Amino acid sequence: MRERIASHFDPFVIPFLIGMAFVLGYCLIAMIRVIAQLPKADRKRFLVSLITPKYIWINIRDIFLNCLIHVKLWKRNRVLGFMHSSIAFGWFMIILLGHLEVMLFVPERIHLFYYPIFFNYFVAETESTIQGSLLMFLMDFFLLMILSGIAIAIIKRFASRIVGMRRTTRLSLLDQVGLYSLWAIFPLRLLAESFTAHISGGSFLTIPTNWVFRQFLGNDLNALPTWWAYSIALCVFMCVLPFTRYMHIPAEMLLIPMRNAGIRIRHPRKGFALLEVYSCPGCGVCIDACPMSVRKANCKDCTVYLNRQLRRGNERRIEEISDKCLLCGKCTAVCQVGAQGPELRVAQRERRKYALSPSFAGINVRPMASAVVNGAGGESGGVLYFAGCMTQLTPSIRRATTSLLDKAGVRWQMMDPDGGLCCGRPLMMAGRSEQARELIAKNLEIIRASGCDTLLLSCPICYRIFKEEYALEGIRVVHHSVFFQELIAAGKLQVQREDGLKLVWHDPCELGRGCGIYDEPRAALAAAGEVIEAGKHHAESICCGGSLGSLTLSFEQRRPMVQNALDNLTVENPSEIVTGCPLCLATFVRAADRPVRDIAEVLDSHS
Repeated sequence: MRERIASHFDPFVIPFLIGMAFVLGYCLIAMIRVIAQLPKADRKRFLVSLITPKYIWINIRDIFLNCLIHVKLWKRNRVLGFMHSSIAFGWFMIILLGHLEVMLFVPERIHLFYYPIFFNYFVAETESTIQGSLLMFLMDFFLLMILSGIAIAIIKRFASRIVGMRRTTRLSLLDQVGLYSLWAIFPLRLLAESFTAHISGGSFLTIPTNWVFRQFLGNDLNALPTWWAYSIALCVFMCVLPFTRYMHIPAEMLLIPMRNAGIRIRHPRKGFALLEVYSCPGCGVCIDACPMSVRKANCKDCTVYLNRQLRRGNERRIEEISDKCLLCGKCTAVCQVGAQGPELRVAQRERRKYALSPSFAGINVRPMASAVVNGAGGESGGVLYFAGCMTQLTPSIRRATTSLLDKAGVRWQMMDPDGGLCCGRPLMMAGRSEQARELIAKNLEIIRASGCDTLLLSCPICYRIFKEEYALEGIRVVHHSVFFQELIAAGKLQVQREDGLKLVWHDPCELGRGCGIYDEPRAALAAAGEVIEAGKHHAESICCGGSLGSLTLSFEQRRPMVQNALDNLTVENPSEIVTGCPLCLATFVRAADRPVRDIAEVLDSHS
């Protein structure tokens, strides 16, 4: 049996109610604002997804796995994964168990909003109910889980290297208030529930703690001050939450269904972008991952600080951070919420006003396009090879690619035999989307006029924009590393394996993180020699440092980034470094202590 040990209300619950009312009201208004700022088509798509059974299940699954369990962080760093999931999932379970206790034992109190949170104060436990004892045990278990996560968080804050982080973020004053109030909530809950454990019941954690304090303070423990402190800590945390990095807790619960509905960033300060900014947990994982952070001076230019400045509206710093970024996508790959740093920066750049002609088409694009169309041949079917700007600047890649096409008996033609054509992605990266569209439109004319059914690219930068931004229905777009792997697998291209040759594959940012191509290049290289892995590879591959994404980094500023990438590639002492990006090749060649070649060059020399 349970019996009441206090009235159904006590003034100490008032701070909690104030904090809860404030944070719920704020989040409701913020949610309405974000949805209202979406373009009409995006808003309709999102709202429809909320009532579509397929999306309902996906959203529930993703919210559970990403907001509570933090599976992405577990895969990257188990200590940090446990820290975040123990606090988030443990807190969720304590709230859930509190409501179960009320529904099972005092269902008439379920309408009292605060009752499940302070259940142990208002209700007594006689230990005669098995279910009650089990719930008490689970309460203590999840409270212990949370406290262990808090302990790791304290270590991370003051000695981050112990938990595998070279650096962590510097906190604003309000972030510090939020952090310390969060740290205080659960030790205070332990004390409050322990001080009443001899009356309301407890389990393996609260009962021993109760016994210890009774040895020092006597049997008549004054529990009320600890319940007041617990309620006040909750109030402080909830009142500062909207103005700190902890806004990511409710924001991510809206971000996930929007992202699943296919909503994209349209404006750097409104709608979906605003939601992404507030979903940033400020954990600092992106700092270590960012290739620019090899220089300490660049640490404050990482995505976590861009999001902070976007909240504050510091225009000068927003511009500096947006321009410096390499747009390699590493921050997005490691971010536990998938915050799209590169997309935010590009959207910010699009707002920039330049003292330049608003159109490139009438000056350069049209004459070049006409000349190339006349030379394209117009044959039906076959492969149209687009080398692109960077491949034209590294002619060895172009020669190797065309040589392999000939050896495999592929019917092909050249889209840009004289150079001069650009795919448009550099303009996109600079935020000049309107001018990029002009290039895209003109390139589409050339491709359609060629009559090809396959567009072959030897540059990942080109490959990504042709895949994402060009309307090429009926025409396959393929990177040369994938195309040659298919030719090898089909027996159309013979490659001789060299014993003792150790090849390390560098995953280019645009090809790997950008387009998800990892396995095919390795499979193709395996025909020529032994493929070994870099220290960090696949989605965590380190950018070469030569990316066109940065508008301001000088050659000297990039030098340590290049060396850092090379050090990562040579941990297993490969014979050669192989990449599938002409920009990466040109960047590495200047600093490498061993041969650096494009995958086409390697395959051509062994065929």
